[in-house]
Amino acid sequence: MFVALLVLYLATVAWLCFGSFDNAPSIKPDFLGIPTDKIVHFCMFLPFPIIAWKVIPGTTKKPWHSLVLAIGLFLIGCVIAAGTELGQGLTDYRSADPKDFLADGLGLATGAITALILDLRAAFRKTDK
Repeated sequence: MFVALLVLYLATVAWLCFGSFDNAPSIKPDFLGIPTDKIVHFCMFLPFPIIAWKVIPGTTKKPWHSLVLAIGLFLIGCVIAAGTELGQGLTDYRSADPKDFLADGLGLATGAITALILDLRAAFRKTDK
């Protein structure tokens, strides 16, 4: 089930990154002083480590395994985010923005830390029984 969710998630990210939204309704340019497109980038990449974590079975064996997995998923997500930014720079209707990549990275880091905490919590629950 999570494999299908990961594939659907990646397809959605690709559509959001490479779609042409010229006819979309306009939105406020910022929220609490943060540019809206940076919030969208943060939210778009936040779920990746959490969903990808659920695809990989048996990750709660040792805490350092969980840490290595969190770092690995963060780095894989950064490669995907960099690829989307570079790809956007090759289109006529989108542009590459290093600040978008930074927002992607912050979302990925938040997602990876969240997944790590949830995994460690589950591992400690198993050892308490």
